[in-house]
Amino acid sequence: MMRLETPGLRLLSQTDTLQVSYSGSGVNVLSALSRFGHTAFPVTTLPDNPIGDAAEANLRKLGLSSDYIRKDGLYLGMYFLESGFGARASRVTYSNRPQSSFNTAAEDAYSFAETAKAVDAVHFCGISLAMNDTVRRQALAFAEAVKAAGKIVIFDCNYRPALWGADGYALARPWFEKMLHFADIVCMNENDAIHILGLPTSSIERVDQLLELIPAVANHYGIATIAGTHRAIESDGRHSLLGYLYTGGDFHFSDLLTFSVYDRIGAGDAYASGIIHGQLSDFAPEQTVRFASAASMLAHTIAGDTPFSSEAQIFRAMMEGIGDIER
Repeated sequence: MMRLETPGLRLLSQTDTLQVSYSGSGVNVLSALSRFGHTAFPVTTLPDNPIGDAAEANLRKLGLSSDYIRKDGLYLGMYFLESGFGARASRVTYSNRPQSSFNTAAEDAYSFAETAKAVDAVHFCGISLAMNDTVRRQALAFAEAVKAAGKIVIFDCNYRPALWGADGYALARPWFEKMLHFADIVCMNENDAIHILGLPTSSIERVDQLLELIPAVANHYGIATIAGTHRAIESDGRHSLLGYLYTGGDFHFSDLLTFSVYDRIGAGDAYASGIIHGQLSDFAPEQTVRFASAASMLAHTIAGDTPFSSEAQIFRAMMEGIGDIER
């Protein structure tokens, strides 16, 4: 996607300048994994014009291979970001997504079986499921091919109310359920279980709901690993983040991290990339969840959607916290 951001803290109605970058949930996760030493590439369609060329060039700058990018169509999905301050929340306005080359690609545009043979794992995002029935069927066909090839299916729920529209939870549920049946690693929390999957709970506190519902989801869908975060905004404007990882029938939690926020967009993708890296690298569960939480914390300090922290920088944040100037 193309991110168009107002400079500073201005509203769209106040500015005549927009800062352009290229991102998206999948791009954010893949670029972070590339920085951790993995070979990563998006499977997508970009417009066959200078906008698509610019997007592809920027993907290569992020360390991503373009081997599985196809060119067709005219449009790239966009979103406009107005950064919030104090009591005013940040606002994201989507534009042109239904007409994008990705969303209008023919159902048989991709060779999923061949791609599945060439990879170790594939990351899917719930945002893709919000697009249209063709994209949903493509995602499920790809997940089925990955599963049939004996590779790892990763699914981040990433439910976006603005994309699903009215009765969004009811529309999303059957598609999410189908994807969860394929998934080995899932990013979600108790709110996804309650609202998307419709699971009942007698618990009031979020942590108690998490402890009750996540094992039920894992058992019902046969998911090996589920991870997610709890976020709180403190009275001074700082954010607190608690990461969790459920695997092997046990919960593992990070320390509660409290930090100032420069740019929140993409921080959840940084967390997901940390979980994926830990799983693929055979980290111990405790190390994986702490690594992912530190990756998310650092992503809050960097402008733009895309995480730019290296594995070494994240390990340093885990061990030493935020310090003075590196010299």
